Amino acid sequence: MAKNLLIVESPAKAKTIEKILGSDFEVKSCYGHIRDLEKDDMGIDIQNGYRPKYIVPDEKQRVVSELKQLARKSGEVWLATDEDREGEAISWHLCEVLGLDPKTTKRIVFHEITKPAIQKAVKQPRTVNMDLVNAQQARRVLDRIVGFELSPVLWRKVSMKNNLSAGRVQSVAVRIIAEREREINAFVTQSSFKIEAIFTATDSAGKSISFKAEGSKFNNAADAETFLQQCIGANYAVKDIQVKPAKRTPAAPFTTSTLQQEASRKLGYSVSRTMLVAQKLYEHGHITYMRTDSVNLSETAMEDIRNTIKSSFGDKYYQSRKYKNKNESAQEAHEAIRPTYMQHTTVSDPDAKRLYELIWKRTMASQMSDAELEKTIAKINVSTNNAELSAEGEVLKFDGFIKVYREDVDDEDGETSGQESMLPPLAKGQQLPLKEMKAIERYTRPLPRYTEASLVKKLEELGIGRPSTYAPTISTIQKRGYVEKRDKEGVQRNYQVLTLSGDKISKKTETENTGAEKGKLFPTDLGLVVTDFLKQYFDDIMDYGFTARIEGEFDDVAQGKMRWNKMIDDFYNPFKDDVQKTIETAERVKGEREVGYDPQSGKPVIARMGRYGPMVQIGTTEDEEKPRFARLKQNQSIETINLDEALDLFRLPLTLGEYNGLEVAVNAGRFGPYVKYGEDFISLPKGVEPLEVDMEQAIELINQKQIADAPIGHYEGKPVTKGKGRFGPFIKWNELFINVPKAYNFDALTQHDINELIEKKVEKEANRFIQQWPSEKISIENGRWGPFIRFGKKMLKLGRKANNEKYTEDEVKSLPLEDVKKMIEEQVPGAFAKKTAAKKTAAKKAAPKKAAAKKSSKK
Repeated sequence: MAKNLLIVESPAKAKTIEKILGSDFEVKSCYGHIRDLEKDDMGIDIQNGYRPKYIVPDEKQRVVSELKQLARKSGEVWLATDEDREGEAISWHLCEVLGLDPKTTKRIVFHEITKPAIQKAVKQPRTVNMDLVNAQQARRVLDRIVGFELSPVLWRKVSMKNNLSAGRVQSVAVRIIAEREREINAFVTQSSFKIEAIFTATDSAGKSISFKAEGSKFNNAADAETFLQQCIGANYAVKDIQVKPAKRTPAAPFTTSTLQQEASRKLGYSVSRTMLVAQKLYEHGHITYMRTDSVNLSETAMEDIRNTIKSSFGDKYYQSRKYKNKNESAQEAHEAIRPTYMQHTTVSDPDAKRLYELIWKRTMASQMSDAELEKTIAKINVSTNNAELSAEGEVLKFDGFIKVYREDVDDEDGETSGQESMLPPLAKGQQLPLKEMKAIERYTRPLPRYTEASLVKKLEELGIGRPSTYAPTISTIQKRGYVEKRDKEGVQRNYQVLTLSGDKISKKTETENTGAEKGKLFPTDLGLVVTDFLKQYFDDIMDYGFTARIEGEFDDVAQGKMRWNKMIDDFYNPFKDDVQKTIETAERVKGEREVGYDPQSGKPVIARMGRYGPMVQIGTTEDEEKPRFARLKQNQSIETINLDEALDLFRLPLTLGEYNGLEVAVNAGRFGPYVKYGEDFISLPKGVEPLEVDMEQAIELINQKQIADAPIGHYEGKPVTKGKGRFGPFIKWNELFINVPKAYNFDALTQHDINELIEKKVEKEANRFIQQWPSEKISIENGRWGPFIRFGKKMLKLGRKANNEKYTEDEVKSLPLEDVKKMIEEQVPGAFAKKTAAKKTAAKKAAPKKAAAKKSSKK
């Protein structure tokens, strides 16, 4: 009898499981999803119960063909895709494509890749759970509808390039970041003066040590100085001492969200990197399944942890705990993320080692004893004004779980993970000598910007998204240009310090660096404009409660409490009405803000979104003279730029001087800032502002460029040069730019490499065009997904025949220009009427100018 065929999602997992199951099973990978929604017409039959239209993409054809052959030869096919909704959906797609019956095909799930777990799963197979499949299908269909319906609205109504997109979860995530940014911009800093006194006392060893006590805050320097004056000549005595026992409890084992947060805080990992490394650990059998919102640990795991703690640290360090989920809709019956074998304290893979050890420590700590502390609060009386100072300290009596692990916190939680200082032994009535007392000016701070980790925390708190959605959501909003992850440099700020030492008060001004942030999420101007537009016209989509309710409805579908297409129907009808209404009534959005007036011309200075990003213009289109434009710097925003900063941008282009008889200037263009040397353009390195470049730096860049542009070889007698551009390293030959793949050593390209790269490009270009009409700027070209129409810079679909069939290869080669134009008109209404309309408008606009000139001459 032929082997059993067991299909999993990843090849790494396949190898691990095949070793466990032995010769009875052949384990193969389907490499994730094998089908996806069609690109045409949204891939959803709206009129027929939102029926999805699936296709096997070209890149999955070979995998599917191989699995079909193996399935035919095998005695039985088993499905072992991941145990979440997405994994369930992949199993169903495999049934559909391989011709298996989902009601009888054996489906197994496990949350750890260990011999006992795999063998147990094989003994207890089930079938495909269609409720989970439908929940995943509902999410996919609803998100496709939102994306496909909303994105074209943005293309029409927002003055930017047509690469905008919107999404049910991504747009809400951008809103969260945008609202925090605006809170920060609107925040008004207030200062106060904090009293800090340094006393000395003798410790148990008879050594004199210093400790700090704090007093009241004062709103201004005058009140703080008055307090210090009142303390001149005072005696300080311990008025009261409170010693309280305290304890700290360990955090629950990791869920997807808490792992992402802690890996960000402790290891500096992005959310996507955390998930990639965790996936690797899971597939190699080191940890349990990494997409989970459960904090539960199995009995077997609890026993394993108990034995490890007792053998490593002793009985007093063990304390059994069962954690409960705050989130009642925690998906499926998963476990928390934990090591599969607690005795394995680390892994050999250097890339995964740090994350594994973090998971191991957190899991261990979750079953360890509380940390026991003794907290001391001493109240100190000031004899001259009867004021009270307070000194606090704590002593760690028993480390408990802290021996292994302590959870970090986000900066917005207002806590630190460090211990408070220790106090020397103090007695009630004890007199304390004062070293000095300071009144230090301190400023209030706005809430910090979100990190990837704190955004995940916020999304989870609001009930938006699920474990599998956090990483792709955060990646998407950055790729779309709505949010950028970057550092912010601090600025110097003065603060006052008043010091009482002896019987004298001194004053001095000190400086501090404030506002510096690292790896924070900043909304771009585009993100702010799109957020405002969507909030105005699609308040449901952008509402936190509504988005969370949709997640709850997905859970209801997963539990069989709701029909998935009924859920979509309830959402789609009002949403479609909003889309139609917005297209008909909403005006185009420019995100304009008047900054002030240009002192030289008296014209308004306007910050707004332009076709290629945020910009400032002086003057308007109604003026006789054409407006002047300048791009904003990377760290500037339409919402916060002031008049001086805006006018400063118009210093470009700035001529620096001459070099070898040619003019050298700096400027900013569509693709960023550059040095212009004669007719050559040299891009400035990332982060370098053009106004900061001097002649010496410009010459250095020019020389570097000349060295880089020197020919590295010749092909057919013409020079070949190389460089690095927006899309990576390239070579240039005969006006052709040819990307250099990683397989080649870019720094040491041989003549053979050059020949090969150019020949491949020439061949590709020859096969690119099916038909061309250069004078019309129209062509039909071969694309990755088949033939398409290029109209100017637009890439458009090739339509179908009257009977809705696709054109054959030969028919595409002979399509008349008029038919192609009709296809373009359907997708770009008025595409060929624009030219004449533009001429008429221009003629009308020119007439008043002449009339105006005559009037002025008569005067």
